Amino acid sequence: SADIVCRLYFSDTIVMFLGGLIVALSIEYCNLHTRIALRVIRIIGGSPRRLFVGLVSVSVFMGLWISNSAGTAMMCPIVKGVVNELEANNIYPVYMTQEEEPVEEGEPPHPSKVTIALYVGVAYAATIGGLGTLIGTGTNLVFKGIYEQRFPTSTEEITFANFMVYSIPIMVVCNITLVMIAMLTTHMGLFRPNSKTGMLIKEANTNRKLLEDVLRQRHMDLGPMSCHEIQVSIFFALMIIILFTRRPGFFPGWSLFLNAVPIGSSAGLFVIILLLFALPTQYVFFRYCCGQPPFPGQALDALLSWRFVHQNIAWGLLFLLGGGFALAEASNRSGVNVMVARAMQVLIGSPSIVVQLLTVLLSMFFSTFNSNVVIANILIPILCEMALVLEIHPLILTLPSCLCISMCYFLPVSTPPNAIVCNYANIKTKYFAFCGLLPTIIGYWLTILNTNTWGMLIFSETNKFPDWAKEIKNQSNI
Repeated sequence: SADIVCRLYFSDTIVMFLGGLIVALSIEYCNLHTRIALRVIRIIGGSPRRLFVGLVSVSVFMGLWISNSAGTAMMCPIVKGVVNELEANNIYPVYMTQEEEPVEEGEPPHPSKVTIALYVGVAYAATIGGLGTLIGTGTNLVFKGIYEQRFPTSTEEITFANFMVYSIPIMVVCNITLVMIAMLTTHMGLFRPNSKTGMLIKEANTNRKLLEDVLRQRHMDLGPMSCHEIQVSIFFALMIIILFTRRPGFFPGWSLFLNAVPIGSSAGLFVIILLLFALPTQYVFFRYCCGQPPFPGQALDALLSWRFVHQNIAWGLLFLLGGGFALAEASNRSGVNVMVARAMQVLIGSPSIVVQLLTVLLSMFFSTFNSNVVIANILIPILCEMALVLEIHPLILTLPSCLCISMCYFLPVSTPPNAIVCNYANIKTKYFAFCGLLPTIIGYWLTILNTNTWGMLIFSETNKFPDWAKEIKNQSNI
């Protein structure tokens, strides 16, 4: 009915995602992301490899707390500025020569290996960072929404805290470390000092002081942190604390004390957003109270403008998520998911690890050629029913598949960050595919390892088929 569909388009999960996008825009609105990036680069250093590590580190951190596509879009102008400085100071060739990759007259040149590494590394880092929290990428929220929709009686609640504890140690820290090593080896001559790239990097290292001076000046030009930036930083930290402490699992969260009505994660998030729209960028109006001129002659700007939000937010993605939840509900009510799951009865009796290896591999394969949010909306409901048919805990199949759907680095179309940097930097598909081969393999095996080791400690009941799942299976006549 229309009533059910409308509720699915504005569920707690979608409102939570909307809140994450708005907070991301508040960071962009005050240009805080540029200050953070330049500060980190100054600390790490100005050689090409150190620049790569610095940009990737910033992108991972931003990907944890804001949409990975928004984080990538913020980082691309910063990378472009760094690349332009590399070219202007003749530190490293940032574009391929006509002999290496011919281009027709009027077409933009193709980036060199180091430039590709900087752009693609930022995209991969945003994707990997997005694996760490529920609001990091749309597929995480699709998983949470569909899982709670299909298994409302589950004792294994997916909260911001337990998802973060599950994901960050291996899926973020280990993953980004291995991906950085892989890209530094293939594109920046790491462990290959006598290669052409290695020799150019060695030569560029001798001129890094010049680039460091340029970046230092750009950072100094920003001036001291404004009241606007300080307030956004504080609210950003408060957002993290509120989301993490709502129901962390290992100590009582604030939602247990405000238990008159159920409070979702989006409620605390929108308290922060309300303050962003209400509080001013400067507090000069106190001059009226103290009687100290000059008095402000016009209304003060808020920390965030609704016009800016309306123009820059990804409204289409919200409808895509809502449509996915509606599709999942329709598939569940019509029995399509059950029909597909019954076709998997040939796997009954197989070890859960074998089924997991197969489903995760198929999830990664399908999302390589299509939008990851679309694939998540199609596959996760089927995996929920498949888990019931095979009598495996649903998290064993759905959680690793959700993560691997996001970790498709092979083609530009696989994830939004890939598409953004490919278009922004004019990277050809063959070079992009070469970049993504090793990270895709690393991501697949780390997901399997994480789920069957650390994940078993976080979600302790996943080693058996739970009673609540048996009841749902009996009610569904599967």
